[in-house]
Amino acid sequence: MDKGGFPHYMLKEIFEQPQGLRNTVTPRVSLERGQVRLDDVRIHEDDLRALQRINIVASGTSRHAGLAGQFMIQELVNLPVEVDYASEFEYRNPLIGKGELTIVITQSGETADTTAAQREAKAKGSRTIAISNVIDSTIAREADGVLYTYAGPEISIASTKAFTAQLAVLYLFAIYLGQVRGTLREDTIRKHLRQLLELPQKTETVLQSAPPSCERLAEQYHSVQDFLYLGRAVHYPIAMDGALKLKEVSYVHAEGYPTGETKHGPNALIDESLPVVIIATCDPSDEAAVRRYEKNVANIRNFKEQSGRVVAIATDGDEQVRNLADHTIFVPPASELLSPILEIVPLQLFAYYMAVEKGLDVDRPRNLVKSVTLE
Repeated sequence: MDKGGFPHYMLKEIFEQPQGLRNTVTPRVSLERGQVRLDDVRIHEDDLRALQRINIVASGTSRHAGLAGQFMIQELVNLPVEVDYASEFEYRNPLIGKGELTIVITQSGETADTTAAQREAKAKGSRTIAISNVIDSTIAREADGVLYTYAGPEISIASTKAFTAQLAVLYLFAIYLGQVRGTLREDTIRKHLRQLLELPQKTETVLQSAPPSCERLAEQYHSVQDFLYLGRAVHYPIAMDGALKLKEVSYVHAEGYPTGETKHGPNALIDESLPVVIIATCDPSDEAAVRRYEKNVANIRNFKEQSGRVVAIATDGDEQVRNLADHTIFVPPASELLSPILEIVPLQLFAYYMAVEKGLDVDRPRNLVKSVTLE
């Protein structure tokens, strides 16, 4: 496929995320009716109302989307969600069965361990829904229902636009479940849909403002060999995926960690030689988000007292974080559950520019393939 004037597919696909979000979300929602339509789910509403638990199974970046989806579903539907590594699922005798739903997530729809996990779940009596970016893939054909992400073909091995589309479709599914199960009122659904429909434009805003900052950071930090990425709650999976992107394309060791867990070990590592990338956005309309933000600010102060170098992802206009961190990249305001879609974009860009700065093969990192068809 043509790179469309971009030097690499990865950068092209990062910039295609707004359109991928539009294609994934817009056909499935009616703002006027305050309604989500997911015709391909193909599971009767009575069965969805009877669900006792949801299991999400995936690998790599798709698992990080699943972890964010766990927060979305539990918050909007009040239904317990468990997230598993696909490669470990069948080895732990998963205690699942009827009355449960297993969501399997894979960009290609052909991932070997995720397909095996889906078959294991079905054998135990669980209904399954596949989230895939490839129409009529194996995992989609074998599922009871399917949620396609319409991000378009993804050529670069490091997944970018498929990830944000997965986050969007998981949010849609959470709203749909809330709609079917009666946990969300029509006016609340309409509010969530309005916020979701605003995401493509906000993503374009990030893509206009963030690249120069990310490129400068890569120029400054390209020789560093270790990074610590931090986030709380729904932002923790985004920290994990930011770290994974850096590992995949830049061959730099990076670890994603829950911010509150740093005092249980990783604090010992933080000094002037270990940059800390912390997600410190804030949704002022969400009391829990504000409390987490205040803790993040206190954490940044502590890291600076330890001579740490801090790169922060913050909400537009946040002067408090700007004054504390060494570097701050801003994203537009968004609700707590949707801001991860904006936060991952500068982390993708940073990983990309780090790889470019190091002269690496961005689209085809060593020892990796796009679709893991053999364990």
